[in-house]
Amino acid sequence: MPVHEEVLPNGLRLVLADMPHLHSLEMVCYVGAGGRNETAELSGISHFVEHMLFRGCEGYDDSISLERAFEALGGAVNATTDADTTCFFSRLHPERLAEGADLFARLLCKPQWNAIETERRIILEEAREDLNEAGEVINSDTLTNALLWPDHPLGQPLIGSESTLRKIALPQLQQYHRSYYSPRNVLVAVAGKLPGPRSYEALREAFTSWRGPEVAAPLPASPLPEQGCPQSCWVHDSSSQLNLQFALQIPWGRSHPDSFALRIWRRILSWGGTSRLMLRLREELGLTYHVEAGLNMLSDTGCLTVDLAVPPERLLQAVEEVLSLLLEMGSRPVAEEELQRTLRNFRYDLDYSRDLPEELAVRYGWGTLVGYRRSFERDLADAEALTGETLQRVARQLLVPGRLALAVVGPWRTADRPKVEAMLEHWA
Repeated sequence: MPVHEEVLPNGLRLVLADMPHLHSLEMVCYVGAGGRNETAELSGISHFVEHMLFRGCEGYDDSISLERAFEALGGAVNATTDADTTCFFSRLHPERLAEGADLFARLLCKPQWNAIETERRIILEEAREDLNEAGEVINSDTLTNALLWPDHPLGQPLIGSESTLRKIALPQLQQYHRSYYSPRNVLVAVAGKLPGPRSYEALREAFTSWRGPEVAAPLPASPLPEQGCPQSCWVHDSSSQLNLQFALQIPWGRSHPDSFALRIWRRILSWGGTSRLMLRLREELGLTYHVEAGLNMLSDTGCLTVDLAVPPERLLQAVEEVLSLLLEMGSRPVAEEELQRTLRNFRYDLDYSRDLPEELAVRYGWGTLVGYRRSFERDLADAEALTGETLQRVARQLLVPGRLALAVVGPWRTADRPKVEAMLEHWA
């Protein structure tokens, strides 16, 4: 698959993956800044800026005219903010790439900062989705992040708090935009049916006049100590079930040699109905409808999570089973049959991703931006070399009590809390 890369004189990077068999293309603009670039006083500002850029830009005075302009090109523009990056994306018809590039350039470079109070109200409503009736945080990711990265931007709520969102003013939004929305900190990826050589010229023309400073690196994350007990937080909520999240801090980043093994480890835990978590907790014990493991790797740290919902009377059994299943990863090597079954489906997913322009935009675009650019050949070679013993070795390094956190949200019973905390104290 031909992939074209180019760095413009202003520092902006272009990555184009040509998929001539398709009839669409995906354009994604990655900004190398997110929640971990924020101070405690400005928690949520990355997401706030993301929202404000849709409120109008040069040539488009409000969000409606901007949305309609993208729709006229066959698109539906959207954005997302995470710890590392802010991402703006839209599908486009291949014949309208030049116009799409111009729209994205206007959106990113020349916002009008309209209707800030309207947008503030919208974000406050979004933030309240993470709160219970008493105003307490019930978002499991936010709760465990605060335990894994205390006194660090990674431990702050990505959306911010009501207090910080009410205090963020226009000058602060504009200063954040000047500091981080710089061509030296942006990568534009286009994947799909490229309309010939003029694709490159259209992108150059749209972004070449943009100017901006170098961007400071974010605050490094410090790993929690291995020793000590797992931490837990408990929040009452009026739902009918308990929502549990087990979160294991990873003390190294996505470029570490063992990161690929972690990607396969997550699949062994949670890929399909016969994965370990689903097989044990759902099919054998009937504890939950669905359980899922997630993996979030950053430049210098990461987190493996297990999320599930159970009735309050099954809390103790659920905690015991999840802790036991995690320990199994370090107690013995993964059997060859299970490993090969998992790797087979990993290879299939790699093949499927070759038909998805959004997947290639992530692989080549986001991967280049964050320094984790991996070819299909590299993934296949690492899969071929992986062994059950390697997975066991990595698990033994990571399954340490001091880096485990548990969030329990819902109608938990007072008598169960000390019992769960005792399980955690004696884990591993």
